[in-house]
Amino acid sequence: MQLEKQSILARPVVAALLASFCALLWGSAYPAIKLGYELFSVGADDTAAKMAFAGLRFALAGLLVVFVRFFQKGVKQSPRSLDRRQWGSIALLSLMQTTVHYYFFYVGVSYTTGAKSSILNASSVFFSAILAHFFYSNDKISTRKAVGILFGFLAVIMVNFESSLTLSVSLQGEGFIIIAALLHSMSSLYSKRMSKSIDPVLLTALQLFLGGSVLLGIALLQGASFPRSSLAGFGLLAYMAGLSAAAFSLWTKLLKYNRVSSITIFNFLIPVFGTLLSALVLGESVLRMQYLASLPLVAIGVILVTYSSSKAPV
Repeated sequence: MQLEKQSILARPVVAALLASFCALLWGSAYPAIKLGYELFSVGADDTAAKMAFAGLRFALAGLLVVFVRFFQKGVKQSPRSLDRRQWGSIALLSLMQTTVHYYFFYVGVSYTTGAKSSILNASSVFFSAILAHFFYSNDKISTRKAVGILFGFLAVIMVNFESSLTLSVSLQGEGFIIIAALLHSMSSLYSKRMSKSIDPVLLTALQLFLGGSVLLGIALLQGASFPRSSLAGFGLLAYMAGLSAAAFSLWTKLLKYNRVSSITIFNFLIPVFGTLLSALVLGESVLRMQYLASLPLVAIGVILVTYSSSKAPV
């Protein structure tokens, strides 16, 4: 498969810097979600309120991308120019990448720590490598990749061990984070495919707005109140909407012009940023043996998974 090389986003240094920036933004989301639950008075077991909070964030993010895109020069594609098949694909992506994905993610984060969530969510890299093996002829699993995938899933297991050497895992906590990671991987592959015929920024705007609106609508139907908070709470919500708008727009464009695994390598930075920022913002203890052992395994695993792909001819 011949990748498009005319874009500056296909340059390795540019792609690396922008992918790292996306990782920083997504890493900051872990402590932000925790703080958001406090500022919006979201109860620990109030799933509908969590969905409303997430839905409002992503609907706003979609509107923000639309606003930014309005001022872009040379925009050729608009929602009116999309055909029925394209709208159907966008609807499917919005449900998979935003509505369902973030339902599992937001519920999962509320039942475990920000640091642990960020490490577990890095399993999306390894899911991406496995899925890309079946969908892209130039992204097959080599021996090196297989070892990297093994390292990654060992890290997922290790981070769930307590000091008493017993596994600490719950379906609604760690289980939902891993399900969310799988959905994120599937969505990345699907959005790459769709970006061939739909402008990546338009695709991001529509999938965020539609997916977030559906999530918010379901939450309100389940009895949740429209999210209310102080000025600080809505300031945090605006930041979270902004980070989603920026990260998803950049990430979708990077996937269009680069091989999937050459971009997903930078996902290894998300648990690093997420763990450090959770310690800085939330005061979580990250000097726990399972965290200190899992982070290097995740980093090594991601590098092994993607190294051979980045060296392979396009």
